[in-house]
Amino acid sequence: MTAFATSAGESGAYRWNCELRSVNGKGLDIRVRAPDWVDGLEVALRGQVAAHVARGNVTLNVRVTREDAAVTVQVNDAQLSAMLAALTEIEAQAMDLGLSLAPSKATDIAVMRGVLEQSSADQDTGPLKAALVADVTALVQDFVQMRAGEGAALAKVLHAQLDAVADLTTQAAGIAEARQDEVAQNLRRALARILDNADGLDEARIAQELALLAVKADITEEIDRLRAHVAAARDLITAAGPVGRKLDFLMQEFNREANTLCSKAQNTDLTRVGLALKALIDQMREQVQNVE
Repeated sequence: MTAFATSAGESGAYRWNCELRSVNGKGLDIRVRAPDWVDGLEVALRGQVAAHVARGNVTLNVRVTREDAAVTVQVNDAQLSAMLAALTEIEAQAMDLGLSLAPSKATDIAVMRGVLEQSSADQDTGPLKAALVADVTALVQDFVQMRAGEGAALAKVLHAQLDAVADLTTQAAGIAEARQDEVAQNLRRALARILDNADGLDEARIAQELALLAVKADITEEIDRLRAHVAAARDLITAAGPVGRKLDFLMQEFNREANTLCSKAQNTDLTRVGLALKALIDQMREQVQNVE
């Protein structure tokens, strides 16, 4: 989900630079930094990004500059009247107290807050907003293409990792098949020990204990689930639309089955395969964080 794109443009007296970047994230977090004096710009730009991006921490920066030639200064009549009234009141109270104040100068009044205002010949920011939205729309397309290229490369990595998981699963199944006689012998020995000490024991309880031992030694379900998860992951990778969260969940299921396989192993070779599976699944989980 990491990507970066930039653009630059101009319209009339305005110049701008746009920068769009993203990093990995569990959900979608869009941050837009744009001039607040262009009405509705931030909402419009956020909508453009949200329409094409479904996951990641995305930041859009828009910087706009303007040539100063079109800027003029005008007097705020209301503010000037308020300031003059305040000065008159101050002078009157000073005279009542016998104080003499220096005469006010025009330059003193002009620098008072709000008396003079800067205004541009063109106060309508609608055309600028339209130009910026069009520019960011093209920028988002470039951004999405970059993410798509990264996604294609990532898909190859994930497919290779899934192939490795499938191979390890096949190895685990083969080891389990080869040790069936060993498991049967272990169960017979366990049964013999129980029967030697079975005086007064309930037969149903003995059967339950033997069944529990058999279940603990059987990894058939784990093998079947791992194979099903591999098939599901391959389908998700080739599916259209955002699948990152689904793959996140699937990685948790992979890890659960690998943990169970290790706990049931009771065999050095099977434990080795289970640990290799866990290491590989951890690598896959890291890669999946890059999937939208």
